[in-house]
Amino acid sequence: MSHSLIHPTALISAESQIGEHVRIGPFTVIDGPVVIGDHCDIAGHVLIQGNVTIAANNRIGWGAIIGADPQDLHFDPRTDSAVVIGENNTLREYVTIHRGSKSGGVTRIGQQNFLMTGVHLAHDVEIGDHNVLANNVLLAGHIRIGNRCFLGGGSAFHQFIHIGDYAIVQGNAAISQDVPPYCMAHGQNQLASLNLIGLKRAGFTTEQRAEIKKAFRLLLGGHRTRALEQATTQSWSEATMVLINAVAHPSRKGILNRTSLA
Repeated sequence: MSHSLIHPTALISAESQIGEHVRIGPFTVIDGPVVIGDHCDIAGHVLIQGNVTIAANNRIGWGAIIGADPQDLHFDPRTDSAVVIGENNTLREYVTIHRGSKSGGVTRIGQQNFLMTGVHLAHDVEIGDHNVLANNVLLAGHIRIGNRCFLGGGSAFHQFIHIGDYAIVQGNAAISQDVPPYCMAHGQNQLASLNLIGLKRAGFTTEQRAEIKKAFRLLLGGHRTRALEQATTQSWSEATMVLINAVAHPSRKGILNRTSLA
């Protein structure tokens, strides 16, 4: 902590562990057994409290709150739960991240994610790597997000759902079922199509994209059970199996579907 730049108005608990070359802005409060890795930049008026671990090279914007109690009427504040944040994330102004709701529960963020102003992560949310959540995205409890997703501003997501790798969701959408990997969703539980441009930019080959498109048409346009049975009779690449497995093993909320395919 001797090589860190800490504003004199910041309040830091004796229980906290602050890494090297950490900047902490004015009126920020770090309370309890918080662990902050090296080279983090924490702006002013931030509250980080409780069992929170933040790895190296994170940027946290003004007014963010990390580690607060879940918004659950039955939550016991004595519950031993946590928030764990990986390396190289950017959390902009007024992002709120609540700790797990049960003993041992964790709200977890991976690496190199960008959470824009006003994003809310409820208790027990898990986010992978390289995701972008635009302004005021709202994630309810127990949501799982894969890697390299983009969630548009103001979109809201119901508890327990899964959002697969490379998914895109339009701004102001209201989603209460799983968004399959590689897919685009909009409106109220509307599945649009595949994120083919995103897959191309990510380096998926022409052959991979064509096979994923074939599986998409098979699995997400008709009778799910029959489609999965048909899929098991064919050989698929590892990339396509990500989509097939997501359809075969959805969350308790089910998975978005299309009633017709162009």
